[in-house]
Amino acid sequence: MDKAAQMERRIEKIKKALADLGDMRPGSLSTQTRSWGGQYGQLSYTHLGKGHTEYVPPERVKDVKWQIDNYRKFKDLTQEWVTLAIELCKLKTTQKDQE
Repeated sequence: MDKAAQMERRIEKIKKALADLGDMRPGSLSTQTRSWGGQYGQLSYTHLGKGHTEYVPPERVKDVKWQIDNYRKFKDLTQEWVTLAIELCKLKTTQKDQE
C-alpha cells in the first residue's frame, strides 16, 4: 500500500474515533478544601477567551474526569488529523508535479 493510501486510511480511523468520543469538556479538575472542613471538586477552563470555574459535586467527579479525558483525546486526534492532512496534501502535490 502506498503512503497516501496509508494516510487516508489513518484519517478515516481518526474520524471514526472522533465520532465515538461522547461527552467532552475542556479544563482541569482540582480538589479544594473548605476552611470549615470537607472537600469538593473545582473545574477550571477557558472557553472563547474567557475563564470559567465550576463547582463539581463528589458524585459527578468521575463523569467530569471522563469528559476531560475525552476532550484531551479529541485534541490529540484532531492534531494528528491536521498533521496527516498537511503531509497528504504535500504528497499529492509532489505526485502531480511528477506526472
